[in-house]
Amino acid sequence: MARRPVALAAAVVLIFEACGIVLLNWILSIVVDKQQMSLAGLQPRAMSTGSWVAGGLFGLYLLCCALILIRTALRDRAPGGFARIVLISAAVVHGLLGAFSVGLVGWVAFLAMMVVLGMIVLTLVAYGEGRAPGDAHGPADGAAHDDGNPAGGGSPQGPDGPYGPRPAAPGAV
Repeated sequence: MARRPVALAAAVVLIFEACGIVLLNWILSIVVDKQQMSLAGLQPRAMSTGSWVAGGLFGLYLLCCALILIRTALRDRAPGGFARIVLISAAVVHGLLGAFSVGLVGWVAFLAMMVVLGMIVLTLVAYGEGRAPGDAHGPADGAAHDDGNPAGGGSPQGPDGPYGPRPAAPGAV
């Protein structure tokens, strides 16, 4: 599977998206400031500053996600625990933005958000754990590895590990 190009493409898209978000919020802050708009008694300057800060923080968040994707692609290894959580949160954010964009902007914006969501999820799935779900002791192919135990097997407790024999794989005889 071509997981490196997908991760790099997702990173490039997130970089462009971060720039677009910052630019959009900068323009909104200018409009709010020039029009002297106010909401529920807030000062126009406070709303302008809030728009600029929110756009900057969201842009930094997207850049952080892009850096995680670039690092993942360059190392060709799955992201760690915190980085994986950040990417999952980015996928959730893009899903929510896509749902809101259908009614507010249209189907093209929805499609764009779903493409970004798909690239993030594909990267997360492609760089999965690499082990079978029930196998916490070794590689997915079931190959034994020697870790210095003279009796062989994969752990110092014996070939079956500290908790007894491993369950057979589904469909194994």
